Amino acid sequence: MSKRIYIYSPSGAVRDKAAFRRGIRCLQQRGYEVEVDQAALARHTRFAGDDAQRLQAIERACSSGADVALITRGGYGLTRLLPQLPYEAIAQSAQKGMQWVGISDFTAFQMAVLARTGTTTWAGPALCEGFGAQEPDDIMLDCFDDLAQGYGEGTGWRMPASDKAWLQQLGPLAIHDAPLWGGNLCVLSSLLGSHYLPVQQMDGGILFLEDVGEHPYRIERMLTQLLHAGVLQRQRAILLGQFTEYKLTSHDKGFKLATVVQWLREQVSCPVLQGLPYGHVPTKVMLPVGKMVELVVEERDAMMLWGH
Repeated sequence: MSKRIYIYSPSGAVRDKAAFRRGIRCLQQRGYEVEVDQAALARHTRFAGDDAQRLQAIERACSSGADVALITRGGYGLTRLLPQLPYEAIAQSAQKGMQWVGISDFTAFQMAVLARTGTTTWAGPALCEGFGAQEPDDIMLDCFDDLAQGYGEGTGWRMPASDKAWLQQLGPLAIHDAPLWGGNLCVLSSLLGSHYLPVQQMDGGILFLEDVGEHPYRIERMLTQLLHAGVLQRQRAILLGQFTEYKLTSHDKGFKLATVVQWLREQVSCPVLQGLPYGHVPTKVMLPVGKMVELVVEERDAMMLWGH
């Protein structure tokens, strides 16, 4: 029996209709049955429908009985909906086997659902930016297929050569039974001080972060916010994904992303590992937000495992 994917739009309006159509074709060609929400292409100002319409789309996804609920795109809009999300229905759908998948603005949904219900969701692609690319990335496709078919057990990556000396000083690392959480840095930091960030539940966790279009000083500023709030100090590891599409200027005088990473490592006692293949990039793995994982590091090789 083919797996069923439910496509819905909880955040920004779909702007690239061609990518939307390509994404659906890509999934169908890979053998999936695709159901598109009736309001997937709705628009209200910059959003995919007004707040009530987007909440109804989430509710329809809950009751669809699909194997995967996949967002069309991120953007902005989910933080507006957090007080009204159908938390019980989302948790029940996940208990029945539905996997909730998304990226970017979807971090708000994931953090709130985790804080309220403890439900695991998945950081992964969106329809348009992932499956709707002119040439969807093979690793991203394989990782999604593994999730949909129930085969996903972990992921691995090789950290940058520039960290070789630091990694040698770190030595072998093995972390067991740590909750994995995180997502988009900007969205996550915007939830600080609210009931929608599961800081208490994620004590001793592994925090992963990514962002797009944010200059390194803005990245450092958001990390500083998490640091001052005591979040970073309570983690057993911090994983840095991909930070992309920013532009350095002559005013920076050598201040760059590597500067921020070095600064962060000086602020916290836990390891700060780079190179996680996740973010607003073609090659991205699937990450189970809220699930207990194991992290093993040896020299430049990192492996994260979560089993079935």
